[in-house]
Amino acid sequence: MTTRSGREEAGRFLAEGAQSVREALRYGRVHELFATEAAAARHPDLLEQAPRVSPINQRAAELLSETVSPQGLVAVCDTVTVGVDIALAGTPRLVAVLVGIADPGNAGTVLRAADAAGADAVIFAGDAVDVHNGKCVRASTGSLFHLPVARDRDVAAVLAACSRAGLRTVAAHGYADHDLRSAPGLAAPTAWLFGNEAHGLPEDVLASADAVVKVPIYGKAESLNLATAAAVCLYASALRNEP
Repeated sequence: MTTRSGREEAGRFLAEGAQSVREALRYGRVHELFATEAAAARHPDLLEQAPRVSPINQRAAELLSETVSPQGLVAVCDTVTVGVDIALAGTPRLVAVLVGIADPGNAGTVLRAADAAGADAVIFAGDAVDVHNGKCVRASTGSLFHLPVARDRDVAAVLAACSRAGLRTVAAHGYADHDLRSAPGLAAPTAWLFGNEAHGLPEDVLASADAVVKVPIYGKAESLNLATAAAVCLYASALRNEP
């Protein structure tokens, strides 16, 4: 379960750290909790909630962890991804679509921002990072368990599904003609499209989007980090939908 192929074969993944484990126990499905003696002493409440607890030593914790300083708590969880149509069921108003996102830390941070902004789902499209990657899980700080997360390699199919769900697709692009101050329609149900960290969104995706919008830069910064830009865009929609 420390590799993508292993996670896909088992249908399970590892959630590490107290916050991720807490949210996994509350909102996900946990099969087993591995804990060092020190971690067990710090978090007895989590051990009480776990269906099964297996003591491990610090060396085992290091082998299970992808961090330099493991916290000594690792939960074995069922994978959380669902089909795109399931994620978009009902009447979604705000969705984040990550097209070809490659960095797991960015992916987890966008998940966290989408959760905080009240998004209804996050969809990983194209050749995107595995949402169950340990770095992504940690960066989401538990948000991975809070909202529907879907994955589909067919980007065109994802965009079509968003349209069927009544969502207006808005592409975030640093060279767009309109920025968040002047872009119309952001109060409508929206699927924000975010691209790869290095290459952005493909031309065909930009061409098929209902709108292309950039985040205005007021200072001397060349650009914004993907996760930061995504948070700004998602909140731009969320604030327009406040009651």
